[in-house]
Amino acid sequence: MPQTTHQTGTSLSDINMVPFIDVVLVLLIIFMITAPILQSGIEVDLPKTKTVKDIVENRLVVTIDRAQRVYLGNDAVNIHKIGELVKSKSTTPGTQAVFVRCDEVVPFGSFATVVDELRQSGIVNISVVTEPISSRPRIR
Repeated sequence: MPQTTHQTGTSLSDINMVPFIDVVLVLLIIFMITAPILQSGIEVDLPKTKTVKDIVENRLVVTIDRAQRVYLGNDAVNIHKIGELVKSKSTTPGTQAVFVRCDEVVPFGSFATVVDELRQSGIVNISVVTEPISSRPRIR
């Protein structure tokens, strides 16, 4: 009678970690790429000033991008409806504070139209968002 040898399959008892590591590294790269995009929202080159005040309270943010599109938060809105929309989202319309972020290449007329629409809707506390002047030149 032939004898059969029983071999224990040690290779089947080990967990292959290579696919797991590959997936984790791909997810890490995806999060590293998308995290800055999620933080900033709409891309705007803000004007530079020497006096910059830190923001400590939560306010509504109106953004005017390089193409002169107007956003309330991250939603695109009609420039002539911005006052009504801010007033409807406001908890206290008379004293509601609003930040206006405007790209530095946007003509003053577009900025003035947005501020005028906000003032006509009864909002008087309007702040312009700027960046501090840095000593390093900006790379484009």
